[in-house]
Amino acid sequence: MGAHELHPDPARDGGGNSAAPEGIVVGVDGSDHGQCALVWAAREAQRRRRPLHIVTAYSVPIFAASGLDGGYATVDDSVIREGAEAIVRQALEKVLSYDIDVTGSVENGDASGVLLEMSETAELLVFGTRGRGGFVGRLLGSVSSALPAHAKCPTVTIPLVCADRLGESTEDRRIRVEQAKAGHQRVENVVVVGVDGSEQARVAVLEAADQAERLGAILRVVCAVPQYSGSLAWVPAPMDRKALFADIRTTLDAGMAWLRSHFPNLPTESVLKDGSPVDVLVEESRRVELVVVGTRGRGGFTGMLLGSTSDGVLHHAKGPVMVVPDREDPRLTDRSRFGPMLDAS
Repeated sequence: MGAHELHPDPARDGGGNSAAPEGIVVGVDGSDHGQCALVWAAREAQRRRRPLHIVTAYSVPIFAASGLDGGYATVDDSVIREGAEAIVRQALEKVLSYDIDVTGSVENGDASGVLLEMSETAELLVFGTRGRGGFVGRLLGSVSSALPAHAKCPTVTIPLVCADRLGESTEDRRIRVEQAKAGHQRVENVVVVGVDGSEQARVAVLEAADQAERLGAILRVVCAVPQYSGSLAWVPAPMDRKALFADIRTTLDAGMAWLRSHFPNLPTESVLKDGSPVDVLVEESRRVELVVVGTRGRGGFTGMLLGSTSDGVLHHAKGPVMVVPDREDPRLTDRSRFGPMLDAS
């Protein structure tokens, strides 16, 4: 077993009181969503042989005072802090069976701000899609794109519907009904990554390939081509679309050759689909281990994720979704040697 410890209120202000967390960081709040995220994060930490840091955050409410002595009043934060510490202790106990080093902390501050700061040193951030409102509930609520769009490391969101596949029980009747309708569909040992020919998508492909290797899974590279809309709606569809698909297939095959040069032992497959990229991702998420996307791209697939369709992907996915931030990678430099690429955009 690894080490397990709780730091009630560590200071990461450079004063040396507590080191910034590395490895995998998971946000918890005591909700079923947080529990699912915790289990997934613990398994991932064990797969990567990396430490796990469990964190919850709270902020002390401030109320406008009434009466003649106008001003503001704050509540004693001791009760709130004790509740937060209890949540982290419970989480630490839940992962005792995993062979990983685990630490926990209670942070005073905005939940998304806390995790964004931790993303500077973390390898991966993990959190549920909703929660109690104090922590995870805000992550995909009013600041739905703050973490995936601005985190310095990849983020993974775990929807509550994953409770069944993670061996967790849930009190949410709606989720139980949804799982029953799905017939407890068998999850394929596949990692899906969405591509659109952009540099950002290639970064996501590399991260997805690394993850597939860790899982001993097949990597499925998916490119979805939406119907023309707006200014392109007048384009004669049948022949032009057929030619478009042929061009994309040529580029996709070249990309696969590049990918296999860096991951020669990884089973891979590519799929070119006609349809909404978001619909394609959501459907894939029902039956695969993980869906991976970049933070931005050309607007066809990853470019839409953290824009107008972020809710559609991150809120409706039926499995874990990893969002990979843009970054430099030396493996990107030789892509042009393997065939045609889309013009830079």
